[in-house]
Amino acid sequence: MNLIESSKKTFNNFQRQFTAFIAPYNLSKAADIYSHDEWPRLRFAHRYQSHFAPLKWKKLKILAIGVGGYEDHTYGGEALKTWKTYFPNSMVYGLDIIDKRYLEEDRIKIFHCDQNDEYLIQEVLAETGELDIIIEDGSSANEHHIKAFHTFFPALKDGGIYAAENIHHSYWPSLKDGKWSNLAKDSLELQNWINVGGSLDLNDPKTVMNMFKRLVDGLNYEEFLNPKYTPSYFDKHIVSIHFYHNLVILYKGINNEKSNFIENNQLQPFVLETLGVKSLEELDLDFSKIDNKRSEEYTKSN
Repeated sequence: MNLIESSKKTFNNFQRQFTAFIAPYNLSKAADIYSHDEWPRLRFAHRYQSHFAPLKWKKLKILAIGVGGYEDHTYGGEALKTWKTYFPNSMVYGLDIIDKRYLEEDRIKIFHCDQNDEYLIQEVLAETGELDIIIEDGSSANEHHIKAFHTFFPALKDGGIYAAENIHHSYWPSLKDGKWSNLAKDSLELQNWINVGGSLDLNDPKTVMNMFKRLVDGLNYEEFLNPKYTPSYFDKHIVSIHFYHNLVILYKGINNEKSNFIENNQLQPFVLETLGVKSLEELDLDFSKIDNKRSEEYTKSN
């Protein structure tokens, strides 16, 4: 790099830092500090803005699953540095299957760990304690997205936020034939893209997007007319879900707002009286057709 290029780069960096300084609540400006041509700034900064701005000055614990850069030591950690800059009183944790601990600095700690290793993850969570924000951008495989949500969402404090990025892999089927497998043999990045386990079927239950779709119903579990229904952990602990292009943001809390008409998943007496019956059985409803698998699905997170 010649002197002119070096001076230009230094000036551009100063300009970005100054802009972020005079606009402290603008997350996109903070992300621009760590942007460069080969590696774009935090992609979802404009989406996170309204969710994270009220938390900016709080003392938080933030976990990013996936540090970035794969095996390339010249990239990675851009998002961690963005969170450190935007949340000046917070501790930022990163977790990656590639050893990225060389990127650690004040208020940034990185764990070298497979997000699917339940034993090691419990050790990580024992060290971090309850978390305020979790940003999941690790493995592209749908089964890993789903497992990560089951593992990490319970580690949030009430009022905590879980963000699942890059859920476009829900719509990509795995490319398992020999040609693609051979290409990916020596590249973790290509393995990530090829073995995603998504589906062309928009209703395929094994995709992470369809897991989140099912969780939407859980927001209203108090309204379910099914006397045998047992609320899942997620029914009881998700209070809102926000869908964006390629991003889902969930808030944790106590979801116990009562229904006006249903209690314990049965019609209240005044509703039965209005309908002219004394019991639910008299309505001759066929509850055997109700899919009650969602409680079984999430039993391990109770």
